[in-house]
Amino acid sequence: MAVLSSVGVAIPINISESGLNMTSGLLGVVVGGVMGVIVGLPASVFFEDRLKRKWDHLRRDLGRRRGFGTIMSTLRPFTIGPLQTSCVIVEGDGENPIGEDAIKVFVEHKMVQLPPELDAWRAEIAKQMDADRQAGITKEWNGPRYAVAELSISRDPVDESPEVYLKLQHSDYCTFLAAQNLDRQFADGTTPRSRYLTPFPIGAAPAFMANSLGVYVAVITKDGKVLFSRRSTQVKIRPGVWNASISEGLSRSIDSRGRDVPELHAVARRGLKEELALERTEYELDLLAFVLDCDLNHWAAVFIAQSDVVTQQTLEARWTRGVPDRWEHEEFAFAPFTVASVAQFMLDPARRDNWAPIAPAVYYLALVNMFGRTRVERTIARLTRDS
Repeated sequence: MAVLSSVGVAIPINISESGLNMTSGLLGVVVGGVMGVIVGLPASVFFEDRLKRKWDHLRRDLGRRRGFGTIMSTLRPFTIGPLQTSCVIVEGDGENPIGEDAIKVFVEHKMVQLPPELDAWRAEIAKQMDADRQAGITKEWNGPRYAVAELSISRDPVDESPEVYLKLQHSDYCTFLAAQNLDRQFADGTTPRSRYLTPFPIGAAPAFMANSLGVYVAVITKDGKVLFSRRSTQVKIRPGVWNASISEGLSRSIDSRGRDVPELHAVARRGLKEELALERTEYELDLLAFVLDCDLNHWAAVFIAQSDVVTQQTLEARWTRGVPDRWEHEEFAFAPFTVASVAQFMLDPARRDNWAPIAPAVYYLALVNMFGRTRVERTIARLTRDS
């Protein structure tokens, strides 16, 4: 007795010498195979197949409809007067939030493939991480992550609203750390940066160099205050710099269930809960933009969370009673959410050159969302002219 497996359904086939039995067996294969497809195929597979067809159609159509590659080549880093960053705003202007249903995520369920030399570095990192854990030096572990294989943007031909298509692959923390050795030399004297980043246009580096996809959120309280945070000196990437209210990376183990794709709004809500103890009923959440830190090749979705329930005092009192991921921040600061106050906070010489590259764009887009681009630009022009 042999067994044929069709989409998780085992179908017995009687391979006897009897022609009747052979005919019955073949019929069983055909019928069983069809039933296996109907009964055993998860709904997510149907969804992924449809999304893949949509993705393929989009990729064929993008160049003709929007000239996306040309647009990417013209992007320039975000600046506010003397504050220079390595962040580019790929999509979004702050004034027009991107709808939750406009984000289409497609996951290729395969691990990114590192080139041999980077793979050797990854093995070194994994070995050292295990040794450090055994010795009690660190509690870091090789958590599952996502890599960004491609981000593409289309426009509705009627109202010009965006559709963002995000293709992800599987990655992990050790792969991320290995690829972040951007200026470590290979045997031939080149580096990951010179070999895999700088030769490519913005946003077009190989997926194994894009192992970071996060959400950044500007939080505005009921009493009109905006929250700034400073990263802990214990984190691996950009320790001690000023940042958005929260930043949270996508996790395959937390933000995906089985074969489900991650939802960026859900990741933002998780970060607000874990880092600030904010419940999802306490704020309105809008997606403002997609950005890229070109220096480290980190992708991010930018959000604004506006609360009509929680004040600065409420938040500060709540933090005294415990926050799950408080260790990621070393300091918090509040300022009035006005164009002048936010710009002055960012341009203060004490912190002007100590920002995570994406953070200034987060606050600028939040200001535009609240006050409009014209007012924001005029105020910033006056402040930078007078400084």
